[in-house]
Amino acid sequence: MSLLRLRAALLGPARLRGAGIPWSVLRTYSSASAKEKARRNAICERTELLEVLKARVKQLQASNVPEMMVNKVDLAPLGNDKYQDLLEKVVAPGPAEEQLTPRGRGESPARPRNWVEKSKEEMYIRQLKVERKLSIAASRLALEGQAKAKRKDKAKAKAKAKKRLKKPEAKVAAAQSHAGSHNVYAHSKPKVVAVKEAAKAQRPQGVLKNKDSSQHKVLQQTIQSNLECFLFLQQPEEAERFLLLYHRSPVKRRLLNANAYNIVMRIWARKGCLQRVNRLFSMMESVGLQPSLDSYAAVLECMGRNQSCTKAIQRCMQQLKNDGFHVDELFQKCLFEEDEKEKVLRAIRIVQPNYQLPPPPSPQTCKSYLLQDFYSKEKMVSYPKLDFSVQELQERFQQQLEMELNNTITIESVESTKPLTPQAIKARKLLTTLRSRWHDSILQALQKSKHSMSKLKTVSGYNILYPYLCLLPDEEYVGIMLQILNTLSPQGESLAVLARELGSKVYNRYITQRKLRSRQLEKPDEYLPREYWEKLVAEAGFGPSLNLKDCSWPYMLIMRLGMHMLELLVHAVKVPRNALNPHLEHKLIPVLYHVYSFRSSWQIGLIKPHPIFSQIVSDAAETLLTFNSSAMPMLCPPVPWTSPHFGAFVLNDTKLMRFVDGAIQHQLLLDQCPPVNLHPVLDALNQLGNCAWKINQPVLDIIISIFNDKGNEKLDIPPPISEAPRPPAIPSNYSTMNKSQKHELLLYKKKTAEMHSLRMDALYKLSIANYVRDKVFWFPHNMDFRGRTYPCPPYFNHLGNDVTRAILLFAEGKPLGPKGLDWLKIHLINLTGLKKRNALQERLEYANEIMEEILDSADHPLTGRKWWMNTDEPWQALACCMEIAKASRSPDPAAYISHFPVHQDGSCNGLQHYAALGRDLIGAISVNLMPCDVPQDVYSAVAQQVEEFRKKDAEQGVKIAQVLQGFISRKVVKQTVMTVVYGVTRYGGRLQMEKRLKEIDEFPEEYLWEASHYLVKQVFNGIKEMFSATRDIQNWLTESAKLIAQSGQTVEWVTPLGLPIVQPYYRSKSTVLNCSMQHLSVKSSNSNQKPDTVKQKNAFPPNFIHSLDSTHMMLTALHCLRQGMTFVSVHDCYWTHALTVDIMNQICRQQFVALHSEKILQDLSNFMLEKYCRSGRETRAPWQKKLMEQLSNVPKTGKFNLKKVMDSTYFFS
Repeated sequence: MSLLRLRAALLGPARLRGAGIPWSVLRTYSSASAKEKARRNAICERTELLEVLKARVKQLQASNVPEMMVNKVDLAPLGNDKYQDLLEKVVAPGPAEEQLTPRGRGESPARPRNWVEKSKEEMYIRQLKVERKLSIAASRLALEGQAKAKRKDKAKAKAKAKKRLKKPEAKVAAAQSHAGSHNVYAHSKPKVVAVKEAAKAQRPQGVLKNKDSSQHKVLQQTIQSNLECFLFLQQPEEAERFLLLYHRSPVKRRLLNANAYNIVMRIWARKGCLQRVNRLFSMMESVGLQPSLDSYAAVLECMGRNQSCTKAIQRCMQQLKNDGFHVDELFQKCLFEEDEKEKVLRAIRIVQPNYQLPPPPSPQTCKSYLLQDFYSKEKMVSYPKLDFSVQELQERFQQQLEMELNNTITIESVESTKPLTPQAIKARKLLTTLRSRWHDSILQALQKSKHSMSKLKTVSGYNILYPYLCLLPDEEYVGIMLQILNTLSPQGESLAVLARELGSKVYNRYITQRKLRSRQLEKPDEYLPREYWEKLVAEAGFGPSLNLKDCSWPYMLIMRLGMHMLELLVHAVKVPRNALNPHLEHKLIPVLYHVYSFRSSWQIGLIKPHPIFSQIVSDAAETLLTFNSSAMPMLCPPVPWTSPHFGAFVLNDTKLMRFVDGAIQHQLLLDQCPPVNLHPVLDALNQLGNCAWKINQPVLDIIISIFNDKGNEKLDIPPPISEAPRPPAIPSNYSTMNKSQKHELLLYKKKTAEMHSLRMDALYKLSIANYVRDKVFWFPHNMDFRGRTYPCPPYFNHLGNDVTRAILLFAEGKPLGPKGLDWLKIHLINLTGLKKRNALQERLEYANEIMEEILDSADHPLTGRKWWMNTDEPWQALACCMEIAKASRSPDPAAYISHFPVHQDGSCNGLQHYAALGRDLIGAISVNLMPCDVPQDVYSAVAQQVEEFRKKDAEQGVKIAQVLQGFISRKVVKQTVMTVVYGVTRYGGRLQMEKRLKEIDEFPEEYLWEASHYLVKQVFNGIKEMFSATRDIQNWLTESAKLIAQSGQTVEWVTPLGLPIVQPYYRSKSTVLNCSMQHLSVKSSNSNQKPDTVKQKNAFPPNFIHSLDSTHMMLTALHCLRQGMTFVSVHDCYWTHALTVDIMNQICRQQFVALHSEKILQDLSNFMLEKYCRSGRETRAPWQKKLMEQLSNVPKTGKFNLKKVMDSTYFFS
C-alpha cells in the first residue's frame, strides 16, 4: 500500500519501533544467510551473554550509527558516484564494530573472538538441555487419561524446568537483584523467551481456567477462523480432522465452544451429509456443550437439502423446543449465507406445510432523554439529500462495487509528466521485464511453500497457515506481494508494518470474497437512513443475512501470515548485479535486504530495497499510483451503520470503532451493548457520512501548478527532493568521520526523509483529489474508542490540512440568503487570524474595508498583490475570497447558490466542558459560556495572570522572574493552556514552554530550562486559580481512575448517548513470533494483563472530556439532520452552508445546554459504584471502601447559570 512509503519516510529508520525486540534477546539474519547457518546461529545467539550485548548497544549508540547490516549483502557498484557513496555508507562498519571485534587483515568482519565463542557454546549446550527437559515435560503433559497424581508430578517437573530456565539469566544479572529472575526479566527481556513461549503453548491449563479472559477468547477465535477457512474452501474432512485434534484432548477441548462444532456442521450440511452432522451434534453434547440455535439451523438445513423424513425433522424440532428455543428464533437470530435460510424453511415446511416466516420485530426506539424529541417525530428528512434518480444511484453503486471488487485502484499522479528521456524509457522496459520475472519467481516460491505445508501430517508450525494460503487464487497473493514491493520507499519499512499490511490485505480480500459468495449484493442497494434500511432488509425475507457471522482473524495470526509472505518475497525477488553497469559480472543478488535500526536497547528489523532497485524505479519516473479501494472516497452514499459489524463500504471490511491492533475488549463491549443503545451513535455517523462533496477545481489547479513548480514551503506545499539542501562533505572512509560530521550527516538524512514524507503525503492527497475532480463523492465515518469521529479514507478528507480543506466543497448547493454573504466575510476574517479579539460586527466591517484586496486575491491569486498568502490559513482564505467575489458580483447575492462550507469553532472546547460540569462562573466567562460583547480569550487571561505572578516574584528578587520580563505572551502559554485540559503533565508543559521560548531570538538561551520550569508552574497555578472547579473535577477523575486501576480493573464508563467505553491501557506484554527471518516481538494488550495504573489515571480526564465533546457533536449532527441541514465536523469545529449557520449555532447551544443539564458526574459516580463496588457483600476489601468513598464524593458545583450559553455569541464562532 502507498501508506508504507509515506510512513517509512516520515518516521525514518531510527523511529520505527513497532516491532522492536531487545538486542539482548537475539540477533537475526538477512535473506543472504544460508539456511543451516541461520538455524544454528539463531539458537546460539539467543543465549549470548547480556553484558556483551549491552556493551555493544552502548557502543553503537555512542557512535551514532543508525543502522547496521546483519549480514553483508552483495552490493554492485552502480557506476555513479552519488550511488556509490550511498552503497559505501550502507555497508561500511562503524567504529563501534571495529572496537568490539578487532581483526587482522584476513579476518571476517562478522567473526567473534574466541572467549565469546566459548561462552556462546557453553550457553548453547545449557540451552539444549533445558529445551530437552521442557520437551519431555510438555509431551508428558499432552498424554490423555493420566491419573491426578501423575499430573501433580508433571507440574513439579515443569516448575523445576522453569527454575532451570531462569538460572542462566540470573547468573548474568545477579548483581541486579537477590529476588531473582522476575526483576531480571522485567528489565532485561529474557533471552529464552521464545523457549518459554513454546513451553507455554504446550501447557494451556492456566489460560483455560479463565474462560472469560481475552487470551482464552483469542485462542478460540484462532480455532474458529481456521474452521471458517475450511468452510470457505468447502473441505469438511479437513475441518473435522482439525476439530478432532482439540476434541480428543481433555486439555485442548476446553478451547472449543458450540460455535466451533457448528462451523463444521455447517460444512457437512452444505454437502447434505446428515450422518456426519448428527455425529458432530452428539459429540458436542457428549462434552457438556449446550447446542445453540445455529446448531439446530445446521441440522435443519441438512435435512432440508436431503428432504429427510418427517419423523427425523419432528424429533429435531422437538429437541429444539426442549432446549428452550422457538422455531421463529431461527429466522430472527441466526445469520445465514447463500441458500441456507431457504433449506431450513424447506425442512420446517415438511412437517408444518403452512409455516410462515415470523414478521420482522417491531423496531425499538432509543429511550435517551436527550433524543426523545428526535426519535418521537415520524417525519424523516429524505436521505441522501441530493436529487439523484434511482438509476443514477444504481450506476454510482456499480462504480463503487467494481472499485471494491478490484481491491485496488491505480490512478494518474499529478506530478508533471516530463518528456520521456531515453534513460526513462530504458528503465521502464527493464522494470517491466524484472517485474515479470519476479511475478514468476514469487509464484513458484508460493506454490513450493504450499506444497511442503500440505505434506505435513500434524497441525504445527507453518502448517497452521496452509488454509489461509488457499483462500485466494495464487495470482492474488503474488499481486499483493508485488504491490508491497512497488510501494516500498528507499528508506525501507519495519518488518512489523510490512507483515501487518500483507496479512491485512489477504484478510480484506477474503472478507470481500465471502460477501460475494454469500450473495449479500442481492440485497437492496439504495442507501437510506438506518431505520428504512433495516425495514427493507426485514421485508426482503429470503436470502442471506447482511451481517456475516463473526470471522475476524486474531492479530497474531495476521502477523504470522504476513511474515510468511514477506519471507517468500525477500527470498524470491532478485535483480542482476550488472543491471545498471554492464561491465560487472552477471550475478543475481537480493532486491530486499534485512537491516536493524537501534533505539535505546531495542533493535528494530527493517526491510530495505537494494540501491540498484531504487535507482531503476527513480530513473523510470512512473506516474501511476496504486491505492487500496478503502483509501478512496466512496462514489456512492455509504452503507448505513446498522450494527458494530455492518456499515460504511459496500464490501471492504470496516470496524465501527478504531482500536489498537490485537485489542478485542472494545469489540466485546459493543457486542454486549443492547443494539438500541447504539442507535444514536450509528445515526450520527450515518449523518456525517451522508454529506456529499465535490472538488473546488480552480483552487486545486493553482495548488497543482505550484506543486509541480518546486512547491512552496510558506504555503504548505512541500518541495521535491531535488530542492533538498546539498549533502555534507563526507570522507571516503565512513569510519574516520568525527562526531560533528556524523551528526551533520544524520541531520541531512533526517531532513531529506522528512521532505520525502511531506512530498509523498501531498502527492497522494492531490492525486486523489484530481481523480475525483469531476465526481460527487462521500466519506464514510467511524470512531475511536472515546466516540470521536473520523472519515475512513485515510489520505484525502476534510480532517486534513489547510490545502486539503481548501479544495473541498459541499456537493449540495444552497442560496446564501439574507445573511449568507456576511457569514462568508466573517469566515474569511476568522481564517486570517487577524481579528480574534474583535466582535463579529467589527470583523464584518474590516472585511468590507479590504474588499479590494479580497477581489484582487480572487482574480489574480499568483500575479496580484497576494494578500491571501499572509493569512493563518492561506488556501482556505483564497477559496473564500473566490466565493465572496462570485457572490458579490452576482445580480442577487442572496439568491447565489453557494457550495462553500462555513466553520464555527469552539472556544477552548475542553475547558468549556469542564466549566459547564463544575458550573464554574469565572471559568465560564473565560471560555465564552457567558454572553459578552467581545470574545474572551482564555489564553490571554492566563498569560495576564502569569504576568502578575511574575511581577510579584520579580519584586521579591527572584532572578528568573526578572529575566522573563517582557517575554510572557499569549503565544508562549497557549499550547500548555490548551493541553492542560487534556492531561498534559508539568513535564510535558515544560517542554512546550521551552519550545516557545526558543522561538524568541532575544531570549537568553542559558535560562531556557529554568524559565520553562518556572513558567509551567505559574501556568498551572494560574489555571488552578481561574478554573478552581475544573481542577477539582480533574483531580476527582484522576484519583478515581487510580484507585480503580490499582484494584486490577480498567476504567469503564458510558457516554450520555449510551456508547460504552473502556480504556485500553495495560502493562504491555510481548509475544515472540518465531519466524525464520526474524523473531518478532509483538506487543499485546489484553484484559489478562494488569492495567497500567499511570496511563489509566492520567488518560481518564482527557478521555472523559473527549467523550463529552463527541456526544455534543453527535447531538448537534442529529438535530441538524432533523432540520434538513448539511452538517459535518472536525471534532469541535462545525461546518455547514452559509445559509444555515444561524440555525446550526442555535442547535449547537441548545444541545450543549441539554447535555450539561444531565447529572453527568453523578451518573458517572453511580455507574462506577455499581460496577466496581457492588452492594450486597457483607465485608468489603479496604480498597473497595476507599474507592466507594472516593466515587461518592462527587465535586460540588458552582453558581453559573447554564442557560446563559444560549445567548453567548462567542461560545462557537
